[in-house]
Amino acid sequence: MHWFGFGFNGFGQISPADVSGQIVKCEVNTPVLLSEMCRACVIRSDCRVRGSWSSRADVHHSDCGSHVCVSGFVSGSSEVCGGIFPESLECIYSGHLVTLPLVSGGYVTPKPPFFRPLRSDLCAVSLALGSEHAVLLTSDGTVYSWGSGSHGQLGHGALTSQEEPQVLEALWGVPIRAVSAGNWHSASISTGGDLYMWGWNESGQLGLPSRGLEEGKLRGKSCGNTEQPINEDEKKQADVFISIQAFPALVDVPDVLEISRISCGSRHTAAVSGTGDLYTWGWGHYGQLGHGTENSTDEPTLVDYFASHRMCVKDVVCGLWNTFVSAVPKEQPPSRQE
Repeated sequence: MHWFGFGFNGFGQISPADVSGQIVKCEVNTPVLLSEMCRACVIRSDCRVRGSWSSRADVHHSDCGSHVCVSGFVSGSSEVCGGIFPESLECIYSGHLVTLPLVSGGYVTPKPPFFRPLRSDLCAVSLALGSEHAVLLTSDGTVYSWGSGSHGQLGHGALTSQEEPQVLEALWGVPIRAVSAGNWHSASISTGGDLYMWGWNESGQLGLPSRGLEEGKLRGKSCGNTEQPINEDEKKQADVFISIQAFPALVDVPDVLEISRISCGSRHTAAVSGTGDLYTWGWGHYGQLGHGTENSTDEPTLVDYFASHRMCVKDVVCGLWNTFVSAVPKEQPPSRQE
């Protein structure tokens, strides 16, 4: 399995600095292979990647043990590339997926208080943390959310905050198998592969019509001092936009019957289809959508790189301003015997 990255590279978390220590490129707008992520690993290694604003962590589980490698800006002091955290060398891998930020009795956050308790009756199996809110999935497929609701990111239909976990009534009766949270937007996937999203849509990160992006398209109709005509259908379309979606909305991804993976960045979203294709949408200023540009879009769009290289995407993880993808070569169809 190979890992790729694209988007914000200001600290070398995707493409490392050159021999002089200079970052080669701040924006990476097409997928780049994260080669030689850890030279200390043997061939049989299970690696998972997690991204933050200034760094990337590669969590390795192999025959020789478990450890963490970090690339980018670390501890506010220096830049490293593939450096092993010595404290992680004695980590024990149980063979199960790590459920962080869930821990025994509660969950951990990047802001104090670092440990926060959870009711045991919630039977939590997955927890996604946004910048100011949390989305939790329980073992029976029910979704809860709490924290700040200023941008509709809780999905309760209001913009008020919730101190304690509150069930998402709009999804009641819809079994959910995955949740994700961006800075101010949220997403979930049902057991049937349907995608639901809610929260802030300023950059089209919900895959719903965004006023800002529509206005940008209309401004693009201007050529010099001559205004190009805009037909009535375009005017009507420009009037239909969503800034905040306070209830979960079913999002249609063109030509996709089922979504298998979802991840939310700061203001962008990435999803993997049941057939192993990657789709991205939202804010693309740093190339985090992987379409070869720094453009934003409110329409889920296929990332051509993986399809053109005959690769099947297995997982996607969004950092705040970048995206990391694991993929494997597609199986070749058996040759026909004449």
